[in-house]
Amino acid sequence: MQVTGNSTFYAEALRLRRQRLASAIAFPVILWSGNRSSRNFPANKYPFRASSHFLYFAGLPLENAAIRLEAGKLELFLDEAPPASALWHGEMPKREEIAEFMGADAAYPLAELEKRAVGAATIAVQDWATLQQQVSVLKRALAPAKAPEGIDRELTKAIIELRLSHDNAALAELRQAAAVTVEAHKAGMAATPSARIEAEVRAAIESVIIAHNMTCAYNSIVTVHGEILHNEYYHHPLRPGDLLLADVGAETATGWASDVTRTWPVSGCFSPTQREIYNLVLAAHDACIAKIQPGVEYIDIHLLACNVIAEGLINLGILRGKAEDLVEMDAHALFFVHGIGHLLGLDVHDMEDFWDLAGYEEGRTRSERFGLCYLRLNRPLRPGMLVTIEPGFYQIPAILNDREKREKYQNIVNWDKLAELADVRGIRIEDDVLVTENGCEVLTAALPTQASDIEVLVKGG
Repeated sequence: MQVTGNSTFYAEALRLRRQRLASAIAFPVILWSGNRSSRNFPANKYPFRASSHFLYFAGLPLENAAIRLEAGKLELFLDEAPPASALWHGEMPKREEIAEFMGADAAYPLAELEKRAVGAATIAVQDWATLQQQVSVLKRALAPAKAPEGIDRELTKAIIELRLSHDNAALAELRQAAAVTVEAHKAGMAATPSARIEAEVRAAIESVIIAHNMTCAYNSIVTVHGEILHNEYYHHPLRPGDLLLADVGAETATGWASDVTRTWPVSGCFSPTQREIYNLVLAAHDACIAKIQPGVEYIDIHLLACNVIAEGLINLGILRGKAEDLVEMDAHALFFVHGIGHLLGLDVHDMEDFWDLAGYEEGRTRSERFGLCYLRLNRPLRPGMLVTIEPGFYQIPAILNDREKREKYQNIVNWDKLAELADVRGIRIEDDVLVTENGCEVLTAALPTQASDIEVLVKGG
């Protein structure tokens, strides 16, 4: 068991979260942490990551554990480690010690859980073995987390409401993750001039995260093929003239995430065309952050980015027309297809196991439009909410060579002018932005975004 920070402060934060949940629902809740999955044989396990909903109320990444919540009280259900496990894993804390740290009101072996399960709501977990355990204990079928039913749906809505705004304990963890992520990206930039392939830069970035006893919040994207949005291959050589896109974030021991992207020139100097597009993406990034405050609709932040990018592409001679008209017809999405960002917290896409139940305000549905269908968040911003802002420009062959899109936008895009941007495959600039009472705070502001500052870092300044 790994514990960080002031245990009294942490236990009090967990207690307040449980009380807030109790004020929103009137039935018991059981949340499971989940189990490790094996790779090729039983003893060779994938790294364990506890369910985020369990972590939010229990605070510790316990494997094969459950908690029962009712009226603000917490009961822990966890088996003691068998004596033989000490040979391989060392001495483990006793159940009562763990219960005391998290402020549990009682602690029992896992087998006792079924006796306390009548009428309890839950959230379906991801791993199959634990899901079967949930069904067995609760004696009922479970709908997936993105489409819960009955009291499970009531619980889901209550948890969403709690987790949309972060408390001080969460923010302390999120700031730690952001600070380590900033240092990791700086290390990646500094390592680039001597690196031969993407993997060497990835190693420099992730080594900083590991050195802080953290893990990566998601599979790192470190690639010269920035047009592949979730590229997870690292074998490509680094050549002068390439842009390297790094989307990497740290996760603390208790599961809180950061999510940052920077794009920099392998040579240490942006080409004229790369600088033009980089500054365009940065203009969208800065305009969006400047607009963030409570009450602002996140979709309006997204549309602002779309309009800035469309206007910039018009000025560069790549698009023809008026920016607002081009956005209405989704022409900007040829180059900026994804949403402006997402919620960030205990998951890098926070609560996305709930899908649009969490991301979309009640009564709103996801658009089918080419330029809006990938928007992950459609809610008014509120204090304590942490979001990413990540505009980008990409030349994605699957989009630009699509016959229907090519015909639709044939006279909108200056294809000859676009061909001059052959050295710009993909650029994204992403920061973690906290909505405050009167505006916002960029938790990752210590990592520069200006092109000249990026060049200095790559050159070792």
